[in-house]
Amino acid sequence: MAEGTVSNKSGFINKFLNIVEKTGNLLPHPAALFAGFALLIVVISWVVSLTGISVVHPGTGKTVEPVNLLSVEGLHRILTGLVHNFTSFAPLGTVLVALLGIGVAEGSGLINSALKLLVLSAPKRLLTFVMVFAGVMSNMASEVGYVLLIPLAAIIYLSVGRHPLLGMAAAFAGVSGGYSANLLLGTIDPLLAGISEEAAKIVDPSYTVSPAANYYFMLVSTFLISIVGTWVTEKIVAPRLGEYKGEETAEEIKPLSQPEKKGLKYAGIAALLLTVFVLAGLIPEQGYLRDPKTFDILKSPFMSGIVAFIFFGGALMGIAYGIGAGTIKNETDVMKGMGKSMETLGSYLVLCFFAAQFVAFFNWTNLGLIFAVKGSEVLKTMGLSEIPLMVSFIIITALINLVMGSASAKWAILAPVFIPMFMLLGYTPEFTQTAYRIGDSVSNVISPMMSYFALIIAFMQKYDKNAGIGTLIATMLPYTMFFLISWSIMLVIWMLLDLPVGPGAVLYLK
Repeated sequence: MAEGTVSNKSGFINKFLNIVEKTGNLLPHPAALFAGFALLIVVISWVVSLTGISVVHPGTGKTVEPVNLLSVEGLHRILTGLVHNFTSFAPLGTVLVALLGIGVAEGSGLINSALKLLVLSAPKRLLTFVMVFAGVMSNMASEVGYVLLIPLAAIIYLSVGRHPLLGMAAAFAGVSGGYSANLLLGTIDPLLAGISEEAAKIVDPSYTVSPAANYYFMLVSTFLISIVGTWVTEKIVAPRLGEYKGEETAEEIKPLSQPEKKGLKYAGIAALLLTVFVLAGLIPEQGYLRDPKTFDILKSPFMSGIVAFIFFGGALMGIAYGIGAGTIKNETDVMKGMGKSMETLGSYLVLCFFAAQFVAFFNWTNLGLIFAVKGSEVLKTMGLSEIPLMVSFIIITALINLVMGSASAKWAILAPVFIPMFMLLGYTPEFTQTAYRIGDSVSNVISPMMSYFALIIAFMQKYDKNAGIGTLIATMLPYTMFFLISWSIMLVIWMLLDLPVGPGAVLYLK
């Protein structure tokens, strides 16, 4: 590795990371964090109720006062609502259902073969672009990009005579730095939309947020991140890393086997049939997937049932691949794939339980609405226009991401405050969620709190025994900087053109 990587370890970046690491290590488990927040809300509700503060609801004109949960009535409500809070938590069911379908696709080997095909078939001059693009696309399948694509990228780059860490950096930039971008909807879309919907109901109880709320913006973002990531890789990271002089030798990357090719062919046929079914239900003016009364698409069963299509798409294509490749022999193999995807959700379910209580308590106390009204009044007096306001929100989110890695955990905390606040300033929850996703993504690659950060360092040490946190941060920091700048500029252009961020998801409330 070039000497610059090592020398930076004693510089500003390493000092900054030491502070971040120490701060992050002081934080308890995210589930415990939400449990503490829930208890804190109970105490704050009592304190605020003693102040006599009240606000006027901007929608109904009614006076809203804080509700004290540290009372007999509050205790009764907590005890009787505990189970319902958990089972009705919007992100819970959507993520579980989506993962069942994706679990079949992953368990059958479909996702692994598709990624291998995408990367191996790329021309050498387009290798970096394809690597970043494949990283972005892998986000729809949870951790596959981290555990498969990143180490595979190092092997591929070494096999073509380039620095293996360069391939890792390109793949990691797409997988983690471009976390929110994709051409397809993944598990993160319904997860964030569910939290946004819960937060929006603080102001408007009838408000709904579609899992496809940010689809247009994220679709375009896929190409932006791929292009910018390619430029940073070739123009900044590659010269800095220099020529690889390590001991590792190139490994042979085996092409797709005949069973894998047959499986992909079967999966393609299944995807085509599903696409025909969807188009046949949407294209005709009275199609069976449109709203049965208005025949509208934006408020149709198709849009509200996006999670179901993620499930059926993943399951059908996974089964088809498994039959063709011989990895699925019977229905037991299908159920094993679903079961395996559920096995990884134990900690997520615990997190959801406490997050659900926190969100419910926050809503019951009316603190969200009170903070939103008061906060919006302060922001109005500051006179910040929409562009500096949203860019500031992106930067705040990116900084918080350095000490709290989970996208859903952060959003469960930020959404009940910022979504109502921005709604009162005239911005839709979908728009606010878009800005959040930018900030949440760009600093992933330099955040020690990111779940797979230690794993990436372990991968790097295979090729550079001296690699550590400073090595990874110094390599990935340029991606964070340029992703933040380019993505923010893209959002500003989106705002100036007043484009919807998703189907039916405009920027401003009427």
